[in-house]
Amino acid sequence: MSSSWDPYKVIKAAVSSEKAITCMEKYNTLTFVVDIKATKPDIKRAVEELFGVKVDEVRTLVTPRGEKKAYVRLAKEYKASDVATKLGII
Repeated sequence: MSSSWDPYKVIKAAVSSEKAITCMEKYNTLTFVVDIKATKPDIKRAVEELFGVKVDEVRTLVTPRGEKKAYVRLAKEYKASDVATKLGII
């Protein structure tokens, strides 16, 4: 990403699909659409700063539509459902 760090430019939107809700409940994982140029460390830092949580793992993929999705698993002491409630997903 660019030198001027802005977590709001990394995370574009939270995903609230059926699959995203299942991942949240089963694996303590949040799903986001992120900037196509964002790296895994960028995404981890943005989620930790924006939501005040600790991230265990970040997995990414680029969809056929050209969007980059990030699956962010939170540390055991944090609940993905709590963050999702704050975001208005559930």
